[in-house]
Amino acid sequence: MEVGMLPISASKRGKLLAAGYTTLDAIARASPSHLARDIEVSDNEASEILNLAAKASASEKPNETHTTVVGGGRTAWDMLNDEKFSSYITTSCVDLDNILGGGIKCKDVTEIGGVPGIGKTQIGIQLAVNVQIPQDYGGLGGKAIYIDTEGSFMVERVLQIAEACIEDMEEYRNHFHKDFQACDVKMHPNNILENIFYFRVCSYTEQIALVNYLDKFIMENKDVKIIIVDSVTFHFRQDFDDMALRTRLLSEMALKLMKLAKKFCLAVVMLNQVTTKFIEGSFHLTLALGDSWSHSCTNRIILFWNGNERHAFIDKSPSLKSASAPYSVTTRGIRNSTSNCKRIKMMNTSGMVLCLLCHGWNLKLGWLYLRGTVKFAVSFSYKELRSYLLPQVWFICYFPWLQLETGSTGVVLHAWLR
Repeated sequence: MEVGMLPISASKRGKLLAAGYTTLDAIARASPSHLARDIEVSDNEASEILNLAAKASASEKPNETHTTVVGGGRTAWDMLNDEKFSSYITTSCVDLDNILGGGIKCKDVTEIGGVPGIGKTQIGIQLAVNVQIPQDYGGLGGKAIYIDTEGSFMVERVLQIAEACIEDMEEYRNHFHKDFQACDVKMHPNNILENIFYFRVCSYTEQIALVNYLDKFIMENKDVKIIIVDSVTFHFRQDFDDMALRTRLLSEMALKLMKLAKKFCLAVVMLNQVTTKFIEGSFHLTLALGDSWSHSCTNRIILFWNGNERHAFIDKSPSLKSASAPYSVTTRGIRNSTSNCKRIKMMNTSGMVLCLLCHGWNLKLGWLYLRGTVKFAVSFSYKELRSYLLPQVWFICYFPWLQLETGSTGVVLHAWLR
């Protein structure tokens, strides 16, 4: 039974939730003095709350005997067989799916963290769309719950990714010459948006209350196959003087989400931010909420930049080996990493220049002058080009709009737009 069912005032109920007392069992484990201190009430009021919680627990289980029966025992063989038939949600990136064993695994709590702009929210939206891929196309045909704590959820971006997902499925159908007319009716962008349940929370008390409500909500919407929290950290990184209270609240919330994942065979994805940590005389970036929080998740994935390329690294998993994979954030969503060499088109009224840019090179772009024409200079370190160019060779290539000078000490690419 939840605290919300206790016959107490709304203010006291809110104080209980804010202090981490979300169930009757949690209240029963507290003493009157501790409860009074945590929710800032008198000892008499705390004793009254404890008595009400005890009566509610007794009425909830009237036929319970003193003999405790522990159920749920299973053999390791049965558990291994269940692992063989585990469900996964694709990330739309083949390399990332490969290191994850097929995608984001159901029944697991997966934490994904990284610096701002690395694509955490994009991955969350992509998973909310991909979980709806019909079973005929290799998906789960489920629904998604998206909990937004930062206000970063953009419905226009969801529509864009949904349309791209449908286009991918049409290509799949045409490639294998299969007719999935029943699926075509469901897989319309509007239907995809209707199957994403969006919750905007503005405080940590709302976040805790929502997590406690999810059990009932999923019972009413049984097709939910993923819960995305973006981000789990936001409301817990501020306004917390009592770190012990914060740790307890986070632990209970993580435990609740883990139970939901097991009970309803769904995936829980918690997006996390980064913070700085002082280690051996210097500061290092690490995921927020500390070391104790890292034990609350089954899998932990860290997103990082490698030059100009995004990478995902499996930092912790009981069943997956540590590995990294590149990925890209495109207009179509999360996709395979693009080629190392890109061509950037720069156009004006009279012409176009194609400049070859390579990821990982030491690139310096500067304006030289602006006198009726625009001139760019791109210089590369020759040490990083020696595998691409013959050393100690000078050559100059002239084009109507391009001049390339190379030498043993460097390469300079001059482009004029006329």
